[in-house]
Amino acid sequence: MLISSPHDFHLTHQRLLGLDVGEKTIGLALSDLSRMIATPYKTIMRSKFSKDAAALEAIIQEQNVGGLVIGYPINMDGSEGPRCQSIRQFSRNLSEKMALPMLLADERMSTLAVTRTMLDADLSRARRAELVDKMAASYILQGVLDMLERK
Repeated sequence: MLISSPHDFHLTHQRLLGLDVGEKTIGLALSDLSRMIATPYKTIMRSKFSKDAAALEAIIQEQNVGGLVIGYPINMDGSEGPRCQSIRQFSRNLSEKMALPMLLADERMSTLAVTRTMLDADLSRARRAELVDKMAASYILQGVLDMLERK
């Protein structure tokens, strides 16, 4: 079920899973049970959709996930490009496989912000490449968690 507002996530004692879906990888982040803090979790390599969905379903079961926050790559001017269409289709396909609330969350500037933080921390290019996807997922998820906390 795709939802339009983070307020539609009913507070339960389940985690939220943040996804930064790229063409080659999916960065993942998990909230704590109180839905206050997002933590980078892992990066999975993209494959066929059925394999990606199976990997996500296993994590959802293992980590007691009650909803998904999926990064939505809106252009800087607010328009939607081809990547938005791809993410909407990915989300629709996921919603057919699992009955969890899903939120498409604006991910503008997430990769840039995370990359700047890692550059400030003087991480090597290889280490940045290893971390960027799950860190971006964490950044996106934290934005939604902060919004939920304010309400």
